[in-house]
Amino acid sequence: MTTAKVVTRFAPSPTGYLHIGGARTALFCFLFAKKMGGKFLLRVEDTDRERSTAEATQAILDGMAWLGLQHDGEIVYQSRNIDAHVAAAQALLDIGHAYRCYCTPEELDEIRAKSRETGIALRSPWRDGEQAEPAGVPFTIRFKVPAGATKITDSVQGDINWDNKNFDDLVLLRADGSPTYMLAVVVDDHNMGITHVIRGDDHLINAGRQSQIYQALGWDVPDWAHIPLIHGPDGKKLSKRHGAQAVTDFRDMGYIPVGLRNYLLKLGWSVDDQEIYTDDEATSAFTLNGINSAPARLDFDKMDHINGEHVKIADNDYLLKGLKPFLDADISDATTSRLVGAMDNLKTRSKNYKEMAKQSAYLLLERPLEITGKAAKPLRKDDAKNHLGALMEKFETLNDWSSGTIHQVLVDYAQINEIGFGKFGQPLRAALTAGNPSPDLADVLTYLGKTETIGRLQDALETSYNAS
Repeated sequence: MTTAKVVTRFAPSPTGYLHIGGARTALFCFLFAKKMGGKFLLRVEDTDRERSTAEATQAILDGMAWLGLQHDGEIVYQSRNIDAHVAAAQALLDIGHAYRCYCTPEELDEIRAKSRETGIALRSPWRDGEQAEPAGVPFTIRFKVPAGATKITDSVQGDINWDNKNFDDLVLLRADGSPTYMLAVVVDDHNMGITHVIRGDDHLINAGRQSQIYQALGWDVPDWAHIPLIHGPDGKKLSKRHGAQAVTDFRDMGYIPVGLRNYLLKLGWSVDDQEIYTDDEATSAFTLNGINSAPARLDFDKMDHINGEHVKIADNDYLLKGLKPFLDADISDATTSRLVGAMDNLKTRSKNYKEMAKQSAYLLLERPLEITGKAAKPLRKDDAKNHLGALMEKFETLNDWSSGTIHQVLVDYAQINEIGFGKFGQPLRAALTAGNPSPDLADVLTYLGKTETIGRLQDALETSYNAS
């Protein structure tokens, strides 16, 4: 185990959006670094010139920024480190841990066919340097896999052993002089001072290959932690058929960053039965040995629950700012005031911003309200308008416009008229909300305010509702 100050890194390839699995990896790297008082670095692995795009890079940065995973220091772009990669390949060549391979593609096909028969991975005939190297012929530089075995100790997967005969003499530099991924990662991680490599377990075998390169160069091998991939709810590898995959998808679905962070934390990690974590609690509790070695399953119901719990405790001003992009209506000073007043109630009725937008729709309606169809049915009942008129008169004289006082007015009205609450409650709710989801009637009136309540009631009284 390394004793150096902890430095982790997240190293996405900019060929698409920030995937939910990558976001979880970044979160684990972030939390571990913060827990250990270390640094969390970001490296963009943009050496695939055909697939890497500036748009994809920005999408990844946007996803991380929204999720609240702030990296330390400047972003490292792998494409700018090619000179260091080439120098490392040359160093391996100079000390005898690499060699020039002049094999043609056809020759390599034959060697691979023989390798499958012998059970020994690819070994080029140029490996032992017994042939004179031809001048002016293209060549690659291959790593010379040592004899014996390679062992790593992984914080998640445990001890892993490989027989080196199963490792190809992998290419370090291509014939055009460009470095391969396997070399570039080792050189960059070393030069960035990475002490812990935390990544998906699809890279597990790469840890064996990269350990060999580290050792050949005389460099410290980082600690490894390979996280199982995320599966869909059906237990199969996460794919488009499961729906949302990008971090920005979840943003657009109305999740709040702290809620998604908490859900990702619990997606394959646990140390106890606690489910809801603040950021400080997550940082304090996080350990690599708490990561489960089995794949985790995406569970949207649990995601909703965890996000909803964070919505309940979130700052109202923060929620109001995040809610506005999800609202269809323009936000005036008056509607903003209503939203502010109703926020404590909206938080208890919503698991995300989309639900909150739906629950707050009645507050944003413009007069006169369009009340049709099923929503208008209560207003077509006998005496509906008589009840609305009588209630409006009571509301006009009411000085204490609070939920408790309004509730008492409604209770008294029912008792004095010896009628059930539904007799007037249904048309009253229709007149004020046009059938949109809404809380207790007393709360509806409170959040709308006296002026808006009376205005909506006047509109309802002046409108003809036919019996059809």
